Amino acid sequence: MKTLGSYVIKHWATYTMAILFMIFAIALDMMYPQITRIIMNEVLVGRDFHRFGWLLGAIILIGVGRSVFGYFKEFTFDKNCITIGTEMRKDLFDHIQSLSLDYFDDTNTGELMARVKDDIDKVYNMVGMQAMLGMEVILNVILVLYFMFSLNWILTFLPLFCMVICGVTAIVMEKKLDKVYDEISEENAELTTVAEENLAGVRTVKAFAREEYEIKKFMEHNHRYYDLNMKEAKTLIRFYPIFQLTAMLLPVACAVLGGIFVIQGKMNLGDLTAYIVYSRNCTWPMEEIGWITNDFSSSLASLKKIKKIYKEHSTLQLAQYPIEVPQVDGNVRFDHVSLKFGDQEVLSDICFELECGKTLGIMGETGSGKSTIVNLLQRFYDPTEGDITLDGNNIKEMDLQQVRGASAVVMQDVFLFSDSIEENIRMGRREEMNMEEIQSAAQMAQASDFIEKMEEQYKTVIGERGVGLSGGQKQRISIARALSKHAPILIMDDSTSALDMETEAEIQKTMDSITGVTRIVVAHRVSAVKHADEIIYLKDGRIAERGTHQELLAKKGLYYDTYVAQYGLDMKEEVIA
Repeated sequence: MKTLGSYVIKHWATYTMAILFMIFAIALDMMYPQITRIIMNEVLVGRDFHRFGWLLGAIILIGVGRSVFGYFKEFTFDKNCITIGTEMRKDLFDHIQSLSLDYFDDTNTGELMARVKDDIDKVYNMVGMQAMLGMEVILNVILVLYFMFSLNWILTFLPLFCMVICGVTAIVMEKKLDKVYDEISEENAELTTVAEENLAGVRTVKAFAREEYEIKKFMEHNHRYYDLNMKEAKTLIRFYPIFQLTAMLLPVACAVLGGIFVIQGKMNLGDLTAYIVYSRNCTWPMEEIGWITNDFSSSLASLKKIKKIYKEHSTLQLAQYPIEVPQVDGNVRFDHVSLKFGDQEVLSDICFELECGKTLGIMGETGSGKSTIVNLLQRFYDPTEGDITLDGNNIKEMDLQQVRGASAVVMQDVFLFSDSIEENIRMGRREEMNMEEIQSAAQMAQASDFIEKMEEQYKTVIGERGVGLSGGQKQRISIARALSKHAPILIMDDSTSALDMETEAEIQKTMDSITGVTRIVVAHRVSAVKHADEIIYLKDGRIAERGTHQELLAKKGLYYDTYVAQYGLDMKEEVIA
């Protein structure tokens, strides 16, 4: 993870400009009490009125200059703040994208959304508004104390004591708020997760009439979020009046004590006037220090959450000098491959070799490890034992992008982006794919008929996750996306489960007509795999049976039982014959 300092250093030039604008603005603030001192001593007391016009003009110029430099100061700090926030969000998103799939298996989407949006907003504010106010407070206090000491060093111990009180109060408040903001950040992620899940699964919620339950669950988190924010508010209410009371009483106390010094002849009226104005410049830093501490505590809590994500790294060990072959032909080999997640064994001793242009069918019960084989070939995970080779090269030693680019996958859980149908299909080769290839892929996937009946056809924008399309339509667009990629390996992970038998049969004919492509078909239906060159049947993560369609039927084992269950007992003799 880049440190906050590295982002600031990158923009040192504009930060320098912003600080210079701030210095000029504060310098003008410091000049104003000196002008009032001269007006009081020389114009009002000394009766020297011919300089009065010039001094009033100077006050107007100071006001104008203060406004101009203040504007450029805030604009420059805000520009840096927004720029750094954009860079931080990009870097965090890049890091999240680099993590392996096992991280996402255990992490809520809502939590990541909260980190990328809300927490980044709070952290970049630390190097923007909070940094500006912090520097302004420090510089202002140093200069104010210098001028106040020069006017009356004895009286200045009073504002100095008040500042120490406010500083100690801010430290105590920050420690109490630190834990609160940490809890608020966590609950914000939980609340976002619940909302995201319910909005994404709104059809399931309504189908099972779970609205009341889901509202109750949301309200529990919402009430918890409310309680934590109230806890923050109560902490602020307990401490913030100290800052306000000190800021209000200090100018009054300075005026009273200063008046005594004037009566005693230890201070003139002009010095007292300037001193009171300077004391008022002490009050706003005392008020601001409370808000700065509050925001700073919140930003630190968010920074901890972001650092926690940066501590996560991909479990995939990438080769230092990866092999990049000129062309992938599509020969796939699993050599005694096993996979464990903790103590749970997902796959055990999987062996098969799939030559270029051949088709492998994979069947088995739900949870037997069918999709896990696809995930391993895509190198979403690395096997705990054994090797996977692509054209004789261990995929661990190959370039990761080439390994994944060699396969076109139709996922079991179809995901379509909220974009046009055209953009969803061209996803595999976005830059070079033309419209003819998109239409051809749609025809092969039996999707062109329903697409061309739409008002905007391929330009039709579909909703999030393909909302507005049927399950079969989404699957056909997903198949078209895979076919248009023209990858040497085509993986169909239960990709025709939502299609009717006629459409599935048409797509099977299309698949059979494709030559020179290695195919892996994961399915529950026998009809999807019966033409494969080899079929493996998984049970409990192991290969229980293997062979061609006819060979497996002749064994009268698990595959045979599945066939009978799907096609009926009365077909047994006909099948074997």
